[in-house]
Amino acid sequence: MFEETLDEGSGFSEESLRLVTFELSGEEFGVDIMQVSEVIPVPRITRIPQTPECVKGLINLRGKILVVIDLNKRLDFRSKETDSLSRIIIVEVKDTILGMLVNSVKEVMNLPLSSIQPPPEMIKSKINAEYLVGVGKVGNRLLILLNLARVLGEEEIEELSGLSSPDEDVSTE
Repeated sequence: MFEETLDEGSGFSEESLRLVTFELSGEEFGVDIMQVSEVIPVPRITRIPQTPECVKGLINLRGKILVVIDLNKRLDFRSKETDSLSRIIIVEVKDTILGMLVNSVKEVMNLPLSSIQPPPEMIKSKINAEYLVGVGKVGNRLLILLNLARVLGEEEIEELSGLSSPDEDVSTE
């Protein structure tokens, strides 16, 4: 599914951030692995009427009902049809578990904190600056690091947590 990459040396002498990296609209993004519980292939998604456009719908994950957000739409990118590379990243944001639909998941990696820089103005003009932690340099690649708590505002997170089932298992009929 995706590969794990460690920086050369793997001595962990320098503080680093462990990331799950993924692709959206031709750009590479990363989120802190501590917020990610798992990555799954895209199952059947049930659409919910009268929800924000970025809400793709609901999925049943082992008896728990989770809201799925289309991250392309949330970041105002052109949405892409779901294909065999598409994945849902299950994350926890402010005690709410939800799924983020992404084009593909690339790898799990360590990024030295020294390679993270503030986002340049060009990126801030395309993506709301408050969604960004920074930009990480990995060789000749640039990773846009997202702050998931800000990608979805507090009010939205509360609203979405009402759509998801509580931690107890939900029986499926």
